[in-house]
Amino acid sequence: MFTFTSQDGIAIHVHAWLPEGEARGVVQIAHGMGEHAARYAPLAEHLTGLGFAVYAGDHRGHGLSMHAGAGHFGENGWNLLVEDIAALTRIARDRHPGVPVILLGHSMGSFAAQQYVLDHAVLVDGVALSGTTAVDGLLTGLAEAARQAAETGAEGGGVFDAFNAAFAPNRTDADWLSRDEKQVDAYLADPLCGFAADDRGMADMGAAAGRLAAPEGIPSGLPVYVLVGDHDPLNARLALSDLLVARYREAGLTDLTYRSYEGARHELLNETNRDEVVADLTAWIERVAG
Repeated sequence: MFTFTSQDGIAIHVHAWLPEGEARGVVQIAHGMGEHAARYAPLAEHLTGLGFAVYAGDHRGHGLSMHAGAGHFGENGWNLLVEDIAALTRIARDRHPGVPVILLGHSMGSFAAQQYVLDHAVLVDGVALSGTTAVDGLLTGLAEAARQAAETGAEGGGVFDAFNAAFAPNRTDADWLSRDEKQVDAYLADPLCGFAADDRGMADMGAAAGRLAAPEGIPSGLPVYVLVGDHDPLNARLALSDLLVARYREAGLTDLTYRSYEGARHELLNETNRDEVVADLTAWIERVAG
């Protein structure tokens, strides 16, 4: 574990998992909203066993980087969150010169990765987007759900409540994450999980959605891997992940892999078929790393 200082003075805490000997490549993980980097230890340990160095920062307002309350990004926080990811990539490249670097973003981390590749694609050799979606379409759907709730007089729930509605009757407030009840219960028991970004952070992320919908600036040869569950409420039964992939194809990306998993929900790495997911992801990482 180490820290670095962000552009606005926040200490960003980084988890690092290193292989024995020289690393053959780097995998950088950008976690999702309302969780933290330590949850990716099983994947990181698997990858270090294959010779990769793995770095995962706790985003501002998350995990050990939670300095002003859960989900608090600060002024211009969304854009700075993306810059924090780029800063960590530069640190990883300095520590492991000459090896490929792959960025894996999950959920909100995948939205940040979508913006990252518009501005910093030169820093990475491949990008994997897990639990991802077309952000503009997602936000439109959430706004419509909020409008319908207001019209019916239903209690105003948060972002995660809207996601969980698809799995009623609910066993828990986080059924939308996974079919694996033990994984869901572990998430609910974790004091560093289960919150959304604050209003300013959500607004800043929403303001970026238009840029993410126009990905023409991504280098055409950048390998991109999109992996989703077909029961993940973020992608509206694949409609919005299909839209994202179609936009990337229209933008000219030539090394684009799209994989969906039947029955799987949002957290593919914690799903009942996670061994299959990790095997597929590993195969892609090893292909890109060479």
